[in-house]
Amino acid sequence: MKRGAIGRWALAFVPLGLSGCAGKLSILDPAGPAARSTALLWWVMFAGSLAIMALVLGLVAFAFLRPGWGRDIAPRRWLVWGGLAFPGVVLSSLLVFALATGERLLAHPGEPGLLRVEARPHQWVWEFRYPGVDGATTGTLHLPAGRPVDVAVIGTDVIHSFWVPRLGGKIDAIPGHVNVIRLSADRPGTYGGVCAEFCGTGHADMAFTVIAHPPETYAPALAEAIEPLSAVRETAP
Repeated sequence: MKRGAIGRWALAFVPLGLSGCAGKLSILDPAGPAARSTALLWWVMFAGSLAIMALVLGLVAFAFLRPGWGRDIAPRRWLVWGGLAFPGVVLSSLLVFALATGERLLAHPGEPGLLRVEARPHQWVWEFRYPGVDGATTGTLHLPAGRPVDVAVIGTDVIHSFWVPRLGGKIDAIPGHVNVIRLSADRPGTYGGVCAEFCGTGHADMAFTVIAHPPETYAPALAEAIEPLSAVRETAP
C-alpha cells in the first residue's frame, strides 16, 4: 500500500477513533473531581504502558537494523535491567500513584455538610431516595451541582453495579450490603448512568440519568420530580 493511501486511511479513522473519547458515558470526558482523578489515572497508566512498549519496540528495531548490536552485553544484564529493573520501576510508580489516587476517591463518612442519597436497584430500574423527602424518583438521580454527594448503593435482589462515568467510578450493589460512592458535578447538566454488571434479561435497559441542578433550583426541582413510594413500586417491574 502506498504512503498516500495509508495517510488517507489514517485521516479517515483517527477522527472516528477520537469520537469514542466523548459522550455521556465517556470516562475521558470528566465533569467532576472523582471522574477527573479516574481519567488522570488512566492517562498515567497509558503513558507507563507506552514507555514499556517503546523500550521493547526500540530493542526489536535495533535487532533488525543493526544485527549483532548488544551481543557484547551479558544476558544477565539484559534480564536484570531490561526485564526486571525498568518494568519494575515503571509498574511500582504506577502502583503508588494508583493507590494515592484511589484513597482520594473514597467516601469518608462523618464529613459535615454532605448530602446522602440512596440508590436502590431492582430488576430492572433504579430507585433513588433523598434525605427528608417522603418519596423517591425512578430512573433519574437529582443532584446539586458543585456539591459532593454520597450515594449509598443498597443491594436488593441480585448484584448490580452503579456507574456514572463522567462523574465517578463504579461500585457494586450487593444484596445485604451498603456501598457508598461520592459524586460531584462541576456544573449543571445531564449525565448518563448505567448498570455495569449483568443482572438478567433486562440488563441492557437498566440505564438511568443524573441531572445536576444549580444549587438554588435543586430543592424545587426535586420536589417537582419526587413520586410517592406507592407509585414507585408500581413503576418497578
